[in-house]
Amino acid sequence: MKELLSRLPDIPTLRDRCRALAMLDAILSPEWEERFYSFDSGWAEGEELASMRDGSGNQWFIVFSAAGVYGQGFDHEAPNAPEVLDPVPAAFASSVEEPAFGDEVGPLVTVCFWREPADPAWGVSVADRGGEGLFDVLVEGTPEAYQEFAEDYYEFDLDLPVVQHVFALRPLTQEVIAELDPDLELADLEEDIAQIGYPR
Repeated sequence: MKELLSRLPDIPTLRDRCRALAMLDAILSPEWEERFYSFDSGWAEGEELASMRDGSGNQWFIVFSAAGVYGQGFDHEAPNAPEVLDPVPAAFASSVEEPAFGDEVGPLVTVCFWREPADPAWGVSVADRGGEGLFDVLVEGTPEAYQEFAEDYYEFDLDLPVVQHVFALRPLTQEVIAELDPDLELADLEEDIAQIGYPR
């Protein structure tokens, strides 16, 4: 897991990747509660939040802010391991203590990672076991990886050039949307486009 997360790209590329995943899921799954990937460009003052929830208890959250990037993942089949938060720099204290990333007892975490703007590489802290598969699509970061995931998750064949269009953050067109969901109109996505901060 530590080696996998060390392959994450630089901060701007990771942010773009998270927005692309969220936009594709917004098209394929109009109901927010049923989406796998989400992105909120106005989550808090000066902060953006990327997230993943698989509906089975596995989740991750990534906060983008002036401090850099902080990410936290939880594998529901592994023991909760809040001790992995100990090495996180103080710059990310507010994210480490964020109630939304845990339950009434405290944080739910199997792995965390961080990077301040001047850092040459990612810092990673992981539990003894767990976390496998949580970040595979994000780290791979290719249209092909998302296509394979989505065809399995949504049970729907995806046209690769359309996925590539969204991964490149090119403005959405009705033609592109129709390839992914024939019943969806561009106007239906206005709120999602604004929330994700997807380029128009």
